[in-house]
Amino acid sequence: MLSTPRPPEDDENETLETSRRRIKWDNDDYICRGHILNGMCDSLFDVYQNVEYAKTLWESLESKYMTEDASSKKFLISNFNSYKMVDSRPVMEQFHEIQRLYDQLLIHNMHVNETFVVGSIIDKLPPSWKEVKNSLKRKKEDLSMEQLGRRLQIEEGIKLREGDNGKKSDLPISSINIMEEGQSSGTKKYKKRPGKFTKGSKFQKKPKDKKVGSCWECGGPHFKKDCPKVKKKKAQLNGYPNGGQDNQG
Repeated sequence: MLSTPRPPEDDENETLETSRRRIKWDNDDYICRGHILNGMCDSLFDVYQNVEYAKTLWESLESKYMTEDASSKKFLISNFNSYKMVDSRPVMEQFHEIQRLYDQLLIHNMHVNETFVVGSIIDKLPPSWKEVKNSLKRKKEDLSMEQLGRRLQIEEGIKLREGDNGKKSDLPISSINIMEEGQSSGTKKYKKRPGKFTKGSKFQKKPKDKKVGSCWECGGPHFKKDCPKVKKKKAQLNGYPNGGQDNQG
């Protein structure tokens, strides 16, 4: 319908075959015109609904919107080239925005090499991602958009755990095995929990409060070997009822 002209009408010399071709063309044109109108929004439909033929309708749309489409392509290219990532926003959020710009280029039939796009996105990474940027540039194999997205997601997760600007995260650390600062990973020293018995430590019994020189038998101010009670018991065991002294009188 857009390239084949309508068969002319000739009432005097028209054959049956010519009439059939014209009727078929009119029917096909009606269907084609209907498809074009159905794809329009209400405001455009009101403007173009009275155009008689599909070819005329299509040419009217091309003359109006092809120029605007060329301008929109330049606008999309400019947006993609000028996009720069910043440190104040999540990198993956910004990556998805660039990905949408790239998809818009494809929709407008601007097929840019994917390797070129990946390299451009790497250059757009924020300043704090300098090490990641250099690491990606040193890779010998080419990355796809999907592979780049996964790599950036992993790197962002690592940065979130480590904290901003390389600070250590406030993750909970066990109070039992804490490696002291300044010790290498090969020679770890661990702090002991207070009040706990650890392997290799000697158990020391808490000494009782006892005065020096006090007797364990009677508690008197002398040693056990000098205690009268002890001597008396020994004498009784040896057959001396009075502690080893004979009764006189």
